[in-house]
Amino acid sequence: MDFSLQKRSVEIEDTSVLLALLGPQNEYLKVLADQLKMQVASRGNAILLGGTDECVSLAERVLLEMSTLLRQGVTVTAGDYVRSIQQLRDPQGPGLASSPHSDDVILPARRRAVTPKGPAQHAYIHAIRTFDLVFGIGPAGTGKTYLAMAMAVHFLLEKRVKRIVLARPAVEAGEKLGFLPGDLAEKVNPYLRPLYDALHDMMEFERAQALLCRGQIEVAPLAFMRGRTLNDSFVILDEAQNTTREQMKMFLTRLGSGSRAVVTGDVTQVDLPSGVVSGLADARKVLAGVDEIEFCEFRDIDVVRHPLVQKIVVAYERNAKN
Repeated sequence: MDFSLQKRSVEIEDTSVLLALLGPQNEYLKVLADQLKMQVASRGNAILLGGTDECVSLAERVLLEMSTLLRQGVTVTAGDYVRSIQQLRDPQGPGLASSPHSDDVILPARRRAVTPKGPAQHAYIHAIRTFDLVFGIGPAGTGKTYLAMAMAVHFLLEKRVKRIVLARPAVEAGEKLGFLPGDLAEKVNPYLRPLYDALHDMMEFERAQALLCRGQIEVAPLAFMRGRTLNDSFVILDEAQNTTREQMKMFLTRLGSGSRAVVTGDVTQVDLPSGVVSGLADARKVLAGVDEIEFCEFRDIDVVRHPLVQKIVVAYERNAKN
């Protein structure tokens, strides 16, 4: 390995932490090298870094941050490396490991602990804990719905609410689905599938089904909310960019005593008919001055899906500006 510029080694004494840092077949080191355009290799208990002084210093900070997360019991991914690099490029950025993750673990999911990743998700979780009404607005893949669902399950299991209500507008995403067979529940079920998927990732299928059967968890299209008062509930409105102004007002006025709500959506992906104002975009303007309501904004840097998704989001945003 040719270290023609700067070279440095990061010693990791804990073998389990070292192996987790490297990733399967050194995949995470390849991500580090590709993102920073430098050379990275492992030798014994050391990770060797070669490149410009700026890149080597940044890579060292990333590795130390990932080590901290791993020692706290947090599972890291290739996407965490990408986000860490982006956030640490800002000298004032807090980084992924800035907050004590032991306080941020929401609940043990079936396969891993669910924890916020990055400053935006930390702020989002803090807002949900603090405010009765939170708006999570930003591009797909930033964890808005997933973390809201995790907090809802956490509140239910802690008996801080009596039930979870999950709502979504039944709007076709640019496709003409035509006639759908079956009863009303079977007709709207395809629109609600993402909410079921997130729920089943939070708890065992059998337990989720039992809670659904008892009515402690309800998944319904937004239209079913009209005329109701939701007491002692954790309510999530997903894909809220596809609500009209009237539907958004209707939903927000359903909240009863002891309830809280999280509204999520992406104002750049509105599937409403041309000329119809998005209820989410309208609410952001109308409710901006209400102290008891918190708006959490996510950016492309906060995308937590496959690293390629972040590049796709950026590419579409760049194209929209041209």
